[in-house]
Amino acid sequence: MNASNVTQTLYWDETILAALREDIPWEDVSANAVVDEGMRGHADLIAKAEGVVAGLPVFARTFKLLDGTSEVVLHVREGDAVAAGALIAEVTGNMRAILSAERTALNFLQRMSGIATYTRRMAELLEGSGTVLLDTRKTTPLLRSFEKYAVTVGGGRNHRFNLSDGVLLKDNHIGAAGGIKNAVERARAYAPFVRKIEIEVETLEELREALDAGADIVMLDNMRGAALEEAVRLCKGRAKTEISGNVTRENVQKYVALGVDYISSGALTHSAPILDVSLKHLHAI
Repeated sequence: MNASNVTQTLYWDETILAALREDIPWEDVSANAVVDEGMRGHADLIAKAEGVVAGLPVFARTFKLLDGTSEVVLHVREGDAVAAGALIAEVTGNMRAILSAERTALNFLQRMSGIATYTRRMAELLEGSGTVLLDTRKTTPLLRSFEKYAVTVGGGRNHRFNLSDGVLLKDNHIGAAGGIKNAVERARAYAPFVRKIEIEVETLEELREALDAGADIVMLDNMRGAALEEAVRLCKGRAKTEISGNVTRENVQKYVALGVDYISSGALTHSAPILDVSLKHLHAI
């Protein structure tokens, strides 16, 4: 396990434990009322719709944090496509713990699998184009690590993870700096020399100014039609291009032929419906 994996695991544990505490502030009254202490049980994790599974390590870890004796046997791999009715995994362990951790574990798995499913279906529309599909920072507060991980499972790539991760100058940065040229120059002087400078533009006039200022990447925000085609042409050999702004699975294909380097979509994380999964057939063993 490398350093980044260790950091991710520690972060995930903290978040999972917080989610468990949210759902079990002092006890699970229902489980404790009907299940004897120490009783062990077994349950099946079933897909109720077709999709791409992501978050199995988080699902398993949720039970393990509540019950160190729990075991999750997987019948599919992370990133596999499953059909409705498929057996995804089996859970064994303390029966009270299975009941108490069930909803939290499913919430993580459903959310992450939904994102992976939506991403996979959008990524398939870009296959062979050379354009890279990116996510954004439009994520659920405190769940960004889980959601961006799910994007990668679905076949997308991560844009910057947070504000410390890269320079992206948007309209308000430009306004605060007094213009595009000044914003790029100040960012270039401030940021380490290894950092790329990306800037958001909405018009061809802004684009020309950004290119003249030496931006490395230009985000063509909500540009459409002939203006977008001209923008891509102007950037050839001068800067990498990223299309952004209300890009969804329903409209992404119309951008494929433009030959842009990147397409970023907030919909990957903020609009992906969950993948319906359920823990069924719990019984004592």
